[in-house]
Amino acid sequence: MSTLLTGTPLAGRVAVVSGASSGIGAATATRLAGLGAKVAVLARRKDKLDTLVAAVNDDGGTAVAIPVDVTSRDAVHAAAREVEDRLGAADLVFNNAGVQLISPITDLRQDEWQRQIDLNVTGVMNVIGAFVPHLTAAASAGKPADLISTSSIAATRILEKFSVYSGTKAYLSHLTRLLRVELGPKNVRVATIEPGMVDTELPDHVTDPDAGRLMADLISQIDVLQSADVAETVAFMAAVPRHVNLTEVTILPTAQPI
Repeated sequence: MSTLLTGTPLAGRVAVVSGASSGIGAATATRLAGLGAKVAVLARRKDKLDTLVAAVNDDGGTAVAIPVDVTSRDAVHAAAREVEDRLGAADLVFNNAGVQLISPITDLRQDEWQRQIDLNVTGVMNVIGAFVPHLTAAASAGKPADLISTSSIAATRILEKFSVYSGTKAYLSHLTRLLRVELGPKNVRVATIEPGMVDTELPDHVTDPDAGRLMADLISQIDVLQSADVAETVAFMAAVPRHVNLTEVTILPTAQPI
């Protein structure tokens, strides 16, 4: 993807990216740093974070790694304090950590159901709880303030075997609409990005063979999105003027049929 933004439109901003160890999160952290933001990257895999931070810093950006399991409320609040100590209060939060585990509901893979709820719902709420005070303070000071979350087209599409995953993403998309009612008047922009098929490691986590094959076939048959495509879109959402909120952005591969 040829990038659209130039220069350093995010200079002076402090960004937090969860789920930053790979895929969309890593690409977005890199892009935000390249546009001038100081970036804190959050994920469980410290080795991946360290590699990402080294690459960003070697390229002239500023990034710090904060290993954390977002399903732990206390750990996320500790991470928020560390972000403020090391970079300053966050004014751009990309709430991106998530997992996709697709299977028929009749398989009763309740451990997988719970894992998706823990990360896609509880983890998202923990990040919100820890960083909303940062965002409202930034907005009160007259700065841009963004809470952008990664949902999915599965939030609105009716897709076989996606029931629990789709349910978690529908929760997130509707939560964002409700949060705008509360935070919009405080000048905090709240938005979701809802990607279609992206070539990341998420499909590798799918344990149902038919669902895994379906996703692999789609990746091989059409020109699917790359993580950089989503990263550029998130960066654009954060770079528009403060009074503009791109509230729900759906991004699909042109050839994706659903």
